[in-house]
Amino acid sequence: MKWKGRRKSGNLDDRRGSSTKGKLIAGGGVIGIIVVLLQIFGGDTGQAIAPVLNEFNNSQQTQQVETRELTAQEKELGDFMGTILADTEDVWTQVFSENNLGNYKKPDMVLFTDAVQTGCGNATSATGPFYCPADQKLYMDLVFFNELHNRFGAKKGDFAMAYVTAHEIGHHVQTLMGTSQKVRQAQQGMSQVDANKLSVALELQADFYAGLWAYYNKEYLEEGDIEEALSAANAVGDDALQRKVQGSVNPDSFTHGTSQQRKEWFLRGYKTGDMSQHDTFSALKN
Repeated sequence: MKWKGRRKSGNLDDRRGSSTKGKLIAGGGVIGIIVVLLQIFGGDTGQAIAPVLNEFNNSQQTQQVETRELTAQEKELGDFMGTILADTEDVWTQVFSENNLGNYKKPDMVLFTDAVQTGCGNATSATGPFYCPADQKLYMDLVFFNELHNRFGAKKGDFAMAYVTAHEIGHHVQTLMGTSQKVRQAQQGMSQVDANKLSVALELQADFYAGLWAYYNKEYLEEGDIEEALSAANAVGDDALQRKVQGSVNPDSFTHGTSQQRKEWFLRGYKTGDMSQHDTFSALKN
């Protein structure tokens, strides 16, 4: 992606120079990432992530914070993430204006190493990237993308990171529009299977929003970028993750959608650039 020399967001909080060492959760690291990917990757947290973070918190001890200087490569990666965040700010400000959705409230993005305190509770690297509606911030330990490539076969590249970032921003958009709140309310009293179906629709809509963002950024895309995004979407489909970890697939337990669904909804946003086509909820009923 063409990003160097472009505007960087002032809403990036890079905490990677401060890391927390000590005891991590049972099943942390790669295993923890796999577990959380199966449960909440890309989720807007709320009811979904809070129980997981609480479990993490109960398993942790008081940690010691260590500080260090970021490497040149890490600093460049931070600049890239700041540019992607700025892109999302510009695109969604425009989309909100064009569709009479009011003013777009820009979220913060926190880059961290090992562990971080959030409005949704304490989290570790094993949590993976997530959006916390309580403080309206995105949280990312960028080590996640190495795992996505090494363990789950996603193509390595900067646009895979851009896709995940845009997906998380999609959850922020859902929070601003009240979609997430309506889904959580509707899930109350539902069977787990029916509640899961609403979660799938919410996640696929965030994939659509990621594609919509890419549509508005076509002038900055390079050959292979969309393939990187589709490879990441394929790697984190519920069916792909369950097959990789469990060796079997249980559709009733899906909360994010199949690999094919995630790719299709990203592409729908990317190809149309049409906000009016974002209704995954009605589409999944048909």
